[in-house]
Amino acid sequence: MFTITNHLVDQAEFIESPNFSERTEGVEPTLLVIHNISLPPGEFGGPYVVDFFQNKLDSSTHPFFEEIVNLQVSSHLFINRKGDLIQFVDFSKKAWHAGASEFEGQKECNDFSIGIELEGTDTEPYSDEQYSSLIDLTRCLIKTYSEITSERIVGHCDIAPSRKTDPGESFDWSRYRNSLA
Repeated sequence: MFTITNHLVDQAEFIESPNFSERTEGVEPTLLVIHNISLPPGEFGGPYVVDFFQNKLDSSTHPFFEEIVNLQVSSHLFINRKGDLIQFVDFSKKAWHAGASEFEGQKECNDFSIGIELEGTDTEPYSDEQYSSLIDLTRCLIKTYSEITSERIVGHCDIAPSRKTDPGESFDWSRYRNSLA
């Protein structure tokens, strides 16, 4: 069971990313966005996601990294294949995860959302440990931030459909949503 103190998940390792900004005063998170990431693409483990979210990615390590090395992005949380959590940005701040996005007529979803990255791809099944952590974490977020409801949980593909596909066809929305009920 996860708990949150001062906008941080107590059970997560906190590795602060420089890629965040302040939320508008009085704005609490009201949307949860599920993403996926693997670096290099399709490979799991290693330090690369952490390095990427800290602007420390060594572009000489892999050819793909040359394409993304200058991007400044982050998420609030990352859940690896073992279900372990790393938090990069506290929930009172805007992580840079959604980019150009819109939900129910509201643009710039970073302003009012929490972003969770699952280590994975659009096509490879996520691990049982990831689902377990994500479900427990979601329950905790819903309890802590009352405006986040099951209707306000989306994939990146839902808020940026012309440019994003994650968490992909491999994400079992039924399993996830039914476990929240």
